[in-house]
Amino acid sequence: MRTSEGAILAKFGMAALTAVLTVACASKPPANDPDAMAAFEDTNDRLEPFNRAMFGVDNALDTVLIRPVAWTYREIVPEPGRRGVTNFLRNLRSPITLINDLLQGEGERAGTTVGRFMMNTTVGLLGFVDVATDAGMPYHYEDFGQTLARWGVQEGTYLYLPVIGPTGVRDGFGLAVDSFAFDPVAWYSYADNPSWHQWAYFSALLIDLKASTMSTTDELRKSSIDYYAALRAAYQQNRAKEIRNGAPAPLPPMNGEDGEDPFAGTTLRGNIAAR
Repeated sequence: MRTSEGAILAKFGMAALTAVLTVACASKPPANDPDAMAAFEDTNDRLEPFNRAMFGVDNALDTVLIRPVAWTYREIVPEPGRRGVTNFLRNLRSPITLINDLLQGEGERAGTTVGRFMMNTTVGLLGFVDVATDAGMPYHYEDFGQTLARWGVQEGTYLYLPVIGPTGVRDGFGLAVDSFAFDPVAWYSYADNPSWHQWAYFSALLIDLKASTMSTTDELRKSSIDYYAALRAAYQQNRAKEIRNGAPAPLPPMNGEDGEDPFAGTTLRGNIAAR
């Protein structure tokens, strides 16, 4: 019964989301305005009216619920304790990284993930202490959205969803695959175990992330004229860096296909970085 009800709700939710997205597309600028068209393509935010509405919903939830809980957690639990929780959650999600390492053909990084999990689970007390980093195995995280990007799947339009935050069509799909297929907590839930642990796990992830990023996002909010646009730019830059595994961005060609200067007649545009 629970499975059929979930399927019905999922179908209803997807239908409703499709209907909303259909009417919430941002207007494309006229083709005779190259600067506006370039800005439209750079932001990749074809659903901006919908996204800004969801951004408002998310801010409301953050103000009345998420932020107060995260602030209290940060004030009560000392930094070493919070770091231990972060380490534990990272270790618990190691299978997600391992599967995506393998799907991307990253054998060496997959070996690092296995080594980190074994060392931190045993010597590191179930992952609360990150001894693997000091042993020369630094932390990294991979998700299915990054795997799809490495396979050549385009990112799709930018999305902002309440609680989840900034994402995109490709990365949103990747998050669903990671959450329901690769996450060990999901595997545990499929054995008809009590459902409270899923909510506890998700809440821990959410509060841990909020507590660790609160100072950075507060500073971004204070320093930006349009916080929504600044957060979007920061996310897109950081996401591109994650997909490159931290490698520098490729430099643009200095000459066009026909030997023309590609910068002639254009204006330079910049994005606001998260940090």
